[in-house]
Amino acid sequence: MTRLKALRQRRVLSMRELAEESGLNYNTIWRLENGLTGAHPRTLRRLAGVLGVDPSELVKGEE
Repeated sequence: MTRLKALRQRRVLSMRELAEESGLNYNTIWRLENGLTGAHPRTLRRLAGVLGVDPSELVKGEE
């Protein structure tokens, strides 16, 4: 999910800060950004809420 990394960096958040604000584990954020795992819809909604985007923005062009 390179889109996740770009959106996170645009908000000037570290992976740890995004993890804290979203209530997710740092390792989950790391695995998502590095393409090692897919995201559950609930995870996408949590991340999108913190990043201020629609959940579909996180998966644009990820097919």
